[in-house]
Amino acid sequence: MKNARRSADSRPVALITGAARRVGRVIAETLHAAGYDLALHYRASKADALALADRLEAARAGSTLLLEADLSAHDELAPLVERAVSHFGRLDLLVNNASTFYPTPVGETGEAHWNDLFASNAKAPYFLAQAAAPHLRAARGAIVNLVDVYADRPLARHPVYSMAKAANAMMVKALARELGPDVRVNGVAPGAVMWPEAGKPAKEQQALLERTALRRAGEATDVASAVLYLARDARYVTGQILAVDGGRSVVI
Repeated sequence: MKNARRSADSRPVALITGAARRVGRVIAETLHAAGYDLALHYRASKADALALADRLEAARAGSTLLLEADLSAHDELAPLVERAVSHFGRLDLLVNNASTFYPTPVGETGEAHWNDLFASNAKAPYFLAQAAAPHLRAARGAIVNLVDVYADRPLARHPVYSMAKAANAMMVKALARELGPDVRVNGVAPGAVMWPEAGKPAKEQQALLERTALRRAGEATDVASAVLYLARDARYVTGQILAVDGGRSVVI
């Protein structure tokens, strides 16, 4: 893809992790439609990433950069940011979307599970934020983390994932304090927006939806719209986590 280095008065640039599929893809499409150029990270979903980039490039040439990296490899994190900045000449937004999710019942959890779940949900977002911070300060930019309703209310059979997302939620608040006043840091905590790829039995899905005020599932566009709001429009909001959960968090 042709180098698209630009001056400081060019379009804003966002780096999105896990951008090739599911919610990440919709976030990418939403930000692109709002005028952002995008550094699109993926790990294994190369075909999906290429297809996404092709669609976005058809809409606006020179607006995307594909970045392959394993976020569990610490030495790949800072270079990911530098490659985005080298290509576009700036960075205005970091969206920490990539996440690993699977059960770890007590008694069956190994150290590898712990390391894997904390790597994608806590460690990588922190070290990406650290690497991005100087560039975001220069742009007076923002960070948006994808948290989870389970950061507050642990999901059964998923203790390690829930703990990792709780660390992610505290990261939002801690980084908002550390990086202010130049960089705003916020989070989005989705509820029942997209079911896990392994699926849930229909009965379980319905039972979960019955525990939300709106009694229905959300859509990926609901999450993407919240990300755009926090990135672009919420100029006096930092350190906050916006629940996009249909009111599930207010129903006991």
